[in-house]
Amino acid sequence: MSQFQIFSEKEIESLKRGGKILRACLDLVESMVAEGVTTKELDDAAEKFILSEGGKPGFKGYRNFPATLCTSINEESVHGIPGDRALKGGDIISVDCGVIVDGLYTDACFTAYVGEISDEAQRLIKVTKQCLENVVALVKKGVRTGDISAIVQKTAEDAGFHPVRSLTGHGLGTTLHQFPDIPNVGEAGTGPKLPANTLIAVEPIISAGSDAVISGEDGWTLSIKDSALCAHFEHTLLVEEGRCRVIA
Repeated sequence: MSQFQIFSEKEIESLKRGGKILRACLDLVESMVAEGVTTKELDDAAEKFILSEGGKPGFKGYRNFPATLCTSINEESVHGIPGDRALKGGDIISVDCGVIVDGLYTDACFTAYVGEISDEAQRLIKVTKQCLENVVALVKKGVRTGDISAIVQKTAEDAGFHPVRSLTGHGLGTTLHQFPDIPNVGEAGTGPKLPANTLIAVEPIISAGSDAVISGEDGWTLSIKDSALCAHFEHTLLVEEGRCRVIA
């Protein structure tokens, strides 16, 4: 029996609705990213929007996480907790969010910047986004998880950056994290083959320095060990016969 969750047409329609809410939410939040805005303001707007559209925040309460968004700034790689910190010129911020519709999860992330940023930061964001675009072009039925890992690793390392080895993409559906894990480093031709009508969250998390992370005092925020900048992009992808569909 496959460990992959396979979705019916009815469930796929629910996932599409959740993905539409999530994408619109992230577009709203990205439009708000500006100097002086606090991460709590971004979080409040996201939660209000998701609820107004008939969705449910996917992260809030998950393993007791306290917020709707993960807001990770500069060297923070994932799981930053929104609060009173105000964005400053030169910051980059990764905003990760999940939405539940009809008991099914979608999950996506973008990295944005505030004001003028360094050339390295611009290049890091561009390359991380390219990692994700290369995966979208690759994924279809029969592709192996190692094929995804390998293309992310090659795209990042060819540009002089480093995938964060300990953080992975994942399957999702009735739970937020499920089989299979999809590392950002790996060997093509290895790992389980993706069947049609399964759902994966692919999330290149790329460091401009070390690929090691350390945990913050809040018990959630993970940061790059040598304080280098980190970028993060993520799509929820529905695997189809000859392609994939970006759900969120």
